[in-house]
Amino acid sequence: MKKILYVLTLSLILLAPAYVNAQDILRSKDLSTIKVDALSQNDLIKISEQLKSNGMTIDQAESMAVSKGMSSEEFNKLRVRLNALGNSTSNNSTTKENNKIEFGRSQEKITNIKVKDSANSLIFGSDLFDNPNLNFEPDLKLATPMNYILGPGDELQVSVYGIQEYSATVPVSVEGKITIQNVGQIAVSGMLMEAASQKIKSAIGRVYSTVQSGQSQVSVSLSRIRTIKITIVGGKQPGNYSISSLATVYNALHLAGGPGKNGSYRNIELIRNNKVYKNIDIYRFLVKGDQSDNINLKENDVIRIPAYSQRVTVEGQVKRPGIFEMKKGETFSDLLNFASGFNEFAYTASVNVVQKTTKEFKVHDINESDFNTYKPESGDVFRITKILNRFENRIKIEGAVFRPDYYSFTEGMRISDLVTRAEGLKEDAYSKRARVIRLKSDLTTEIVNVDLSAALTGDVNSDIELKREDIVTVYSILDFREEYKVTIDGEIKRPGVYEYVENLTLNDLIVQVGGLTGSASKRVEVARMVKSDVINDSDPKRIELLQLEILSDNNEQAKNFILKPFDVVNIRRIAVYEKPQMVTISGAVAYPGKYVLANKKERVYDIVMRAGGLTSISNIEGMKIKRPIKQEEIEKLESIDLNLSKNDSLKEKLADIKFSTIPINWEKIEKNKNHYSNVTLFPGDEIEVAVYNEGVKVTGNVLLTSEIPYRSGKGFKYYINAVGGVNNKGWKRKAYIIYPNGKADVTKSFLFFRSYPTVEPDSQIVVPEKPETKRMTTGEWVSIGSVITSLALLIVTAFK
Repeated sequence: MKKILYVLTLSLILLAPAYVNAQDILRSKDLSTIKVDALSQNDLIKISEQLKSNGMTIDQAESMAVSKGMSSEEFNKLRVRLNALGNSTSNNSTTKENNKIEFGRSQEKITNIKVKDSANSLIFGSDLFDNPNLNFEPDLKLATPMNYILGPGDELQVSVYGIQEYSATVPVSVEGKITIQNVGQIAVSGMLMEAASQKIKSAIGRVYSTVQSGQSQVSVSLSRIRTIKITIVGGKQPGNYSISSLATVYNALHLAGGPGKNGSYRNIELIRNNKVYKNIDIYRFLVKGDQSDNINLKENDVIRIPAYSQRVTVEGQVKRPGIFEMKKGETFSDLLNFASGFNEFAYTASVNVVQKTTKEFKVHDINESDFNTYKPESGDVFRITKILNRFENRIKIEGAVFRPDYYSFTEGMRISDLVTRAEGLKEDAYSKRARVIRLKSDLTTEIVNVDLSAALTGDVNSDIELKREDIVTVYSILDFREEYKVTIDGEIKRPGVYEYVENLTLNDLIVQVGGLTGSASKRVEVARMVKSDVINDSDPKRIELLQLEILSDNNEQAKNFILKPFDVVNIRRIAVYEKPQMVTISGAVAYPGKYVLANKKERVYDIVMRAGGLTSISNIEGMKIKRPIKQEEIEKLESIDLNLSKNDSLKEKLADIKFSTIPINWEKIEKNKNHYSNVTLFPGDEIEVAVYNEGVKVTGNVLLTSEIPYRSGKGFKYYINAVGGVNNKGWKRKAYIIYPNGKADVTKSFLFFRSYPTVEPDSQIVVPEKPETKRMTTGEWVSIGSVITSLALLIVTAFK
């Protein structure tokens, strides 16, 4: 600040030197011509350093700059630029003093680790002192209190500004004095801040003549606050504490964790100069927010927390149950106030209290009229119960009225009054009888029947008086009707069970279910139940069957047939109604593709001929049919217990099966059209005619999966050897072959002879994997050897 003013002044008066020290700026008399926007970044840095070297902040320099002619607008610009400079440089510097506070005031940091007191959590007020967010620390940002008493350890910021300028931070020595340059020592210990400020100003005025004349001003503020030592006795963490001289009683109690296990919350003593200076009742703060007991502490103060004299317990339906400390003369109403009163479910007519005598317990009831006079005793346990789950004036009406609900009961209320309050009867109300369920004096119930129509027309005998908790039921005529249904099935769009209504016709029902399908015939069968009061053993009929005809083209029946309850309607299917079904043929035929089955007995030969027959590249040994497996068949396979192990992959393979394969022997079919290979086709079948392939595939557990050219006369072993033989997992004696038409053949064994299947072109040889076998461990072999040795010894011994 000082340098800014000086640099600007020099630039305006065209002086050559570019550097000026802090004293030159402070002594400059005219700063009205300074333009902050013209200052460079280096100028700002130098000004900031000069202010720090003189122990001044930008705010403290404001009054001096304004008194020397600097406008408020220019000074605000200077403050903004210096603050921006400070923010940009603070990220690159380390904090030297962790306890620095804003506005230049600091205080030694006091920490205290709080531990949740679960053992005493029910004691009212215990949570006040184990909450780390509530510590009652003094606010160091507030202005210096004028009633603050100075002492050794405090530091004062003394500044003189105006014609003469001076600034320094002076500590209060252990002798209680401060030392100001050119002024000397001034005793301030034990003085109020306001009195000390006046004394310091007077002393400076005797040295600085401009202070007496008013041309210079003196500012005295508290820059650092001393710590004081106090003692706390009876707290959870008793001991000596060094705390701020601005600290209060609650702050000290919080540091000590509050009263101990048996400590009092109502009679805490602040002892000063060996006398009880103040009795502190924390309940005044907890209940009313009154902090009149939270006074400032002084050096060597002692806070003594004595043991409690009376504690009582409040349980049940209060807003703040717990353990409370009572003073002499306080009543149950005071205790209820500590517990924040009854909650909304509390029974308030009387309170049960369990008291202690010299030998045993006793129970006492406190009536509501005694709340202000009953004085709790130490150890009392007050139990506030819930109100009864019953009503003193409730009555209910239900059924065929417009507003069924609970209503308030009044003496002399009658049936007609309650019906009127429920806004009358509905149109379907059964007025011949209403039911009243009544609770008798012995808590059993009884039913009272009422002629409702007579009661509503003024018959006093029928319009009976009601009682509390009566339940009046008004019946509906719909309650007495059986729920009638009709069933419709067959060639309709939405078959199912439907509700029956009077005069329901067959036409109405058909329209309701969405009409007929295209396969519906004109024949309709209606099954109707037989009703009779006489049992006729000669007539075995259980139902009556009715045959009708309808016009299927317009969903109308020939005659307007009236249905009855529980009728079952069946719309029959026309005799011949089948949509065209197709099969597929692919591979080496002249015209592959999809073909419609012309009749129900269409066979393989017929479709192949319709497809133009086989081509010259076809393999007649490689013809097969792939037939889709229905979902029901898959479910049947899955339901069979195959006794498979958990790791067996057969279950997964079954789930992947979509088609079954039917081999075809075309050579036999050409010779005999009635051969079993010429199977009848089903919709969805796919005939595959393989293209002739001279290769033989070898797969599975062999060294090289490959396709070997077919050589006539070569056997099974030739092709396996051609791919390098089987690997260490291969099971050669279980190898099998799959022929082009889907048939398979396996290796056969008889005694020491093994017969391999014949290999044909386009076949596939598969070598499966050997099943896993568990090898015997060394221990098992040793056990077997031991058994054999024992048997040998027994045999030898037997023949000796």
